[in-house]
Amino acid sequence: MFFTYLRRELRRRRKAALVVASGLALGIALVIVVTSVSAGMGRAQDKVLQSLYGLGTDMTVTKAAAPAGSSSERPRFRFDAQDDDAGGEQSSDRVMVQGFQTLAGSTVGEVDAQSGVADAVGGLSLQVVKVSGAFTRGRFEQGESGGGQGGGRGGAQPSPQGRVEGGGADFDVNSYSVYGTDVTEPALGPLTSSKITSGRAFTTGETNAKVAVADAAYAKEKKLKAGSTVTVKSTKFKVVGIATADSGDAAADLYIPLKRAQTLADVKDKVTTIYVKATDSQRIDSVKSEIGKNIPGTTVTTSADLADTVSGSLSTASSLAARVGTWLSVVVLVAAFLVAGLLTSSAVSRRVREFGTLKALGWTSGRVTRQVVGEAVVNGLVGGALGIALGLAGAYAVTAVSPTLQAQLGGGGGGEGFRGGFGGPGRAAATKTLDVALTAPVALTTIALAVGLAVAGGLIAGAFGGWRASRLRPADALRRVE
Repeated sequence: MFFTYLRRELRRRRKAALVVASGLALGIALVIVVTSVSAGMGRAQDKVLQSLYGLGTDMTVTKAAAPAGSSSERPRFRFDAQDDDAGGEQSSDRVMVQGFQTLAGSTVGEVDAQSGVADAVGGLSLQVVKVSGAFTRGRFEQGESGGGQGGGRGGAQPSPQGRVEGGGADFDVNSYSVYGTDVTEPALGPLTSSKITSGRAFTTGETNAKVAVADAAYAKEKKLKAGSTVTVKSTKFKVVGIATADSGDAAADLYIPLKRAQTLADVKDKVTTIYVKATDSQRIDSVKSEIGKNIPGTTVTTSADLADTVSGSLSTASSLAARVGTWLSVVVLVAAFLVAGLLTSSAVSRRVREFGTLKALGWTSGRVTRQVVGEAVVNGLVGGALGIALGLAGAYAVTAVSPTLQAQLGGGGGGEGFRGGFGGPGRAAATKTLDVALTAPVALTTIALAVGLAVAGGLIAGAFGGWRASRLRPADALRRVE
């Protein structure tokens, strides 16, 4: 009897039911779109962080950046004229630790021994500056870093400038970044954010080999390929592979085995960055705290810390989706629930004669209320189905269009943690701008949420209508007839 009466009433009041269902559908669709776009923002940010952080890396351990104006940041180059009348072609290389204070290699083992750490690996960030030219007399001495000639990719890093005292000179400055990576741990480190697109990666046996992997952009600029040879501080390295960054800039121009990098920089058993993988993503905060407590003098930076440095349209859109979008969804849902409740209550008022007659025939107030609630829940489910369809269509439209968002990282807002942990060798102080395509993935939990909202909307509307129906008496039907 319940379902027969329910089917008949819903068929007879199709227009009123459609109005209630449409209001709920609009609110549910908005929730699906906002939730999906927010998830897409999260994926876009993860992609941005991955381009700097490396796959599998949960946090990095570093020391504070070297003080401004220190000798490590201002290497000096001296060139003496070969004689007073005629100059000669001269060159000088400097391999410097890039912007960091070094950590003892034993620190890697200390970090690895901490509770909650699955693996830890060290890396050495270097900057190579080569100055060459002809000098008539006097002495050339490098000054402050500036925007000199040559060097780097498109001026991504400031190149050192210099001056000649007591004579003239025609010189060239070339600066590029080198990263010493632990080849025995290929699953951790900045090279994991790039893919080998030509040649091969390092093998675990090449711990002290004269081999290198070149970034694709740097290789294109210098016309390098697998099998080419590059010279770093008079040491020739064979390029065994070309790596292409998944997004944005690569961590370095050249990657070489860690031991070779330590030899070039004359820093035996030293590292600048320790990449850490936690045993469980839920333990990242506790691992960070433990490392900071047990290994003093270090800075531990997680991806959550790096996320705070992201700015640009990605950050703005994410903020809007999280704040404005969420509140808009709440307001629309509340309005939809309220309208559905009022419309259901109004429909009950128009059915006073019908319900009064049913009560006169012996229907109890509870039975009438259940009938009204049942109709409202069905309306809510219909609204939920429409809302899910509209929400999926909206999410698909966002994914199909894939609007491009920009993410800026580093610069003044990065902080020491960013400069030490994630900027990447040769990129530590520079602001990076990455373009990411926005998608709107719809998770099963989002669909489940939509179904829950549909049922909730139906129950709320049913509560309004049931309350009104419960107050009807058989006499109300008689008065309505009169």
